Amino acid sequence: MAGAILAFRQENTVSSAIPIPTEQGYSPPAVRQFAVFLDNKVGKLLELLKLFEDDSMVNVAALSVMDSSDHAVVRMIFSNADAARHLLRKNNYTFSELDLIVVQIGQGQSLTKLCLHLLGAELNIRFVYPVLMRAASEPCVALAVDDTYLAGQILLRKRFTLLGEEDLS
Repeated sequence: MAGAILAFRQENTVSSAIPIPTEQGYSPPAVRQFAVFLDNKVGKLLELLKLFEDDSMVNVAALSVMDSSDHAVVRMIFSNADAARHLLRKNNYTFSELDLIVVQIGQGQSLTKLCLHLLGAELNIRFVYPVLMRAASEPCVALAVDDTYLAGQILLRKRFTLLGEEDLS
């Protein structure tokens, strides 16, 4: 949300958001997902992944592949969205972008509890997939929901940790 203020307290390189009361509220951290469209041909995913492996500015933090008979959609989260966007454009990939929330599933928490909290607010989870890189030892998932702002607010109140792009490097 434009104009919202966000403060972070660093603990073991994981962002623990501390809400600051303002007129406009608090905006939870979000990450940028890239949905890259590929021809469904042998070696295309390898070509895409090598593009980022050869660049020290960006790492693949999360990956999900959905394929059909003629094309594949590769959902990716990076440690540096701006650098990833530049590489994708430079190499003529077709892609779209979407903001997601990355949630750490800590002790005493579960995916079931996460889903129940979002259901209580009547928020739809469009898709979810695991995050490969994380700052702590707890598992993390990337979530696409109807309203990332509201979902983030709810999960923070329920003591879930939300990660930002800087936590994925």
